[in-house]
Amino acid sequence: MNNQSAPLHVRWLGRVAYREALALQAAIFKHGVDQHLLLLEHSHVFTYGPTSNLSTNLLCNPADVNAELVEVQRGGDITYHGPGQLVGYPLLSLQPKHGSSGPADTRAYIQDLEQLIIDALSQLGVSNAGRQAEFPGVWLDPDTPKARKICAIGVKVGSGSTERRTMHGFALNVNPDLAYMREHIVPCGIGQWPVTSLAEEGVDVSMEHVVDVIARLATNRWGSECSTRSDVVFKHSPDDLSAFSRGEGAGEPVRLIKRLDDAGVQGGLSISVRKPEWMQTKIVQSAEVAAVKQTVRDLQLTTVCVEAGCPNLSECWKDGTATFMVLGERCTRACGFCLVDTQKPLAPDSDEPRRLAQAVRQMGLDYAVLTMVARDDLDDGGMQHVVQCVRSIRAANELAQVETLISDVKGSDALDVLIAERPDVLNHNIETVARLQRAVRPSAGYARSLAVLARS
Repeated sequence: MNNQSAPLHVRWLGRVAYREALALQAAIFKHGVDQHLLLLEHSHVFTYGPTSNLSTNLLCNPADVNAELVEVQRGGDITYHGPGQLVGYPLLSLQPKHGSSGPADTRAYIQDLEQLIIDALSQLGVSNAGRQAEFPGVWLDPDTPKARKICAIGVKVGSGSTERRTMHGFALNVNPDLAYMREHIVPCGIGQWPVTSLAEEGVDVSMEHVVDVIARLATNRWGSECSTRSDVVFKHSPDDLSAFSRGEGAGEPVRLIKRLDDAGVQGGLSISVRKPEWMQTKIVQSAEVAAVKQTVRDLQLTTVCVEAGCPNLSECWKDGTATFMVLGERCTRACGFCLVDTQKPLAPDSDEPRRLAQAVRQMGLDYAVLTMVARDDLDDGGMQHVVQCVRSIRAANELAQVETLISDVKGSDALDVLIAERPDVLNHNIETVARLQRAVRPSAGYARSLAVLARS
């Protein structure tokens, strides 16, 4: 079915907005060659494919029930995703149906997905799961008057440059609000049969346990002994978020120690312990360092080198380079590793793009790097200001290349403004591994950061 000599990379991504997961999927589908299984939950969303009958099967105004409506390129009719439902996106390279080339056996792949869920349900104590004649997905008491659907399946198998690559996948009802599938849509266009969930069937099981079972069985089915798994933390509280992410202003402390404990990070070094040599700031006083310092000071610019306390400041500045930080020196996030100020930020400085271009010209830079503080207080996250900075630098030196190292802009469409400007490099930092994301970046997200990179 798939390339079983290759490792399967399983990732539990937590709660992810549907459009962000779709962007990530699409990038892996188009450009990836490795085998992946993305496991996650979504916020309330209805999705539909090209053949969906919305006039019959969409029974509500999605906005009235706090849900999105998103069109996707997959088979099947309208479906629902939301909290309490485990969504799995296998991104696999299937084997040809006949010989060494040609299309994959899509039907066999769907049956493979169904069997994965049937086997998982069996291990969770549900022994009456199976296939319902003429309907894809996994059902309880199939082909009987009591049949009910517990898992929807809808996939896409690529052709052309993405031949035999898969995307989309399955949605297993663990403990969702079933009203979304009973009152607001006709799920998968199947009105004659009801839906159910593990919780409704009397199976009291955590999402984490279901993920563990699915991950293990999927690795056995599609992976190799070199397969990997990485998770963001399952347990977290809104209190862990920075104040801006809760809509309460800026600069309030967050519970770093508690978040580290949830991520399994214990012990560590006391703040009084001497840093290793490679982490110690090495101050070099030279004419080159002084010149950069003077330029930055005279033009009233901000650098991440200073604001973040970078230990490599002198090393870069002696070469006449620095990383500019636009939109001020105050950030609306409160990442646990960062020294940047988190007081309430000031309004963007409309003259900053001009001064920035002047600095690039004075320093003779042919490659300028602009980073930024997160500005969740601005409707566009500061993207239009970054665009103005890029334009000013290019106007001052049309040969200069510009790299923008940006925030995640809360995953919004404001990112498109900067993408359209086409900086030479559009970059974004994930900062740390999946397990530690919640601990050190409570107002950001691992999947969101991957989606930003995918969109760029």
